[in-house]
Amino acid sequence: MSRAAVLCGLGGALPATAVTNEELAAQLDTSDQWIRTRTGIGLRYVVAPGEATSDLAVAAGERALESARRTGGDKAADVDLVVLATSTPDRPCPGTAPGVAHRLGLGTVPAFDVAAVCTGFVYALATAASMITAGVAQRALVIGADTFSTILDPTDRTTRAIFGDGAGAVVLRAGESGEPGALLGFDLGSDGGGADLITVRAGGSRQRSTGEPPVEGDQFFAMEGRPVFTEAVINMSESSQRLLDRVGWTPAALDKVVAHQANVRILHAVGEQLGLEEKQIVVNLDRVGNTVAASIPLALTDAAAEGDLLPGHRVVLTGFGGGLTWGSAALVWPDIAPVTA
Repeated sequence: MSRAAVLCGLGGALPATAVTNEELAAQLDTSDQWIRTRTGIGLRYVVAPGEATSDLAVAAGERALESARRTGGDKAADVDLVVLATSTPDRPCPGTAPGVAHRLGLGTVPAFDVAAVCTGFVYALATAASMITAGVAQRALVIGADTFSTILDPTDRTTRAIFGDGAGAVVLRAGESGEPGALLGFDLGSDGGGADLITVRAGGSRQRSTGEPPVEGDQFFAMEGRPVFTEAVINMSESSQRLLDRVGWTPAALDKVVAHQANVRILHAVGEQLGLEEKQIVVNLDRVGNTVAASIPLALTDAAAEGDLLPGHRVVLTGFGGGLTWGSAALVWPDIAPVTA
C-alpha cells in the first residue's frame, strides 16, 4: 500500500441568524413556494454585522480538530498545514488562512487560501492531500468557508434565496491507501471561457486599474442561471464518472454522492446522468442553502451526524463553481464522529 491522506476529523459551523423563505418574501417579490420549487431551499443562515469568514472558519476548524482528537487521541489534532477554501476572504490582502491558523493556536504552520468558489473545498482537499502524499505535511486542516451574504445584491431575490453562510472542515493525516478514509483519487478541471457566468465584476485589478468607479451593481455577485445549471450538471456528472472509472467503481456500487449543494434540481439531474437512485444522493441544502466552499463539508457533517453516512460507505464528493471549475474526490468513509456544536 502507498502513502495516502486519510480523513480523520470532521466539523461544521453556521452563523446564529437563520433566514426563512417567509422572511425573504416579506422583503422581496418572492414566496416560499417560488423558492422551494426552483431551488429546494427553505432556510439559510447569515452572519451578523461584524462577523467574518474567518470567524466561521475558526469555529469549524475547532470542531474538526476536536473530532480528530475523539477519533485518534490528542496528537491527532497536531496539524502542520492549513488550507482554507474561500471566495469571501476577510480582506483582499493578506490571505485569511494564516489568521485562522493563528487563532486556532497552530503556531507558524504553513497556511494559505484557495479560491475556486463552489469547487474550492475539493481543490483544497486535493492540494492538502498532495502535500501529505509528497511528505511535505503529516496532518492538515482543510476548511471551506464563505459568507456570500456580504456580497449579494440586497434587492436580488434570486441570489438572496439561494446563498447562505457557513463553514465546514476536515482533518487529514498521513496513512496508507488501503485504510478507510484514505482519499483514493481526484478529478479536477476548469474552463476560464466561462468566467463571466459566475462572477463579481468589480473590486479586482481589472476594474481598479481603470481608475473609474465601478458600474452600479458590479460590486455584487452575479450569476447566469440557465447556463450555470447546464454546466454544473454536465461537469459534475462527467467528473464523477471519470473518477469512478479511475478508482474502479461503478455508480451502482456507490453508497453516497455528496455533491455541491447548489440546487436540488441540479442534484437530481446529476443523479440521473450517473444512473443513481435518490437515496444515493446526500441533500442538506433545504436547511442551509448554497454555502459555496462550505457546501460539501457541511453536507458531510450533517450526513455523518444523522447516520446517513456510515463507516464502509463508498463515497464520491463532487463540486462545480466559478472559474469555471469542477472537481471530484473518492474515499471509503471512516469511523469518525463529526462535531457540529
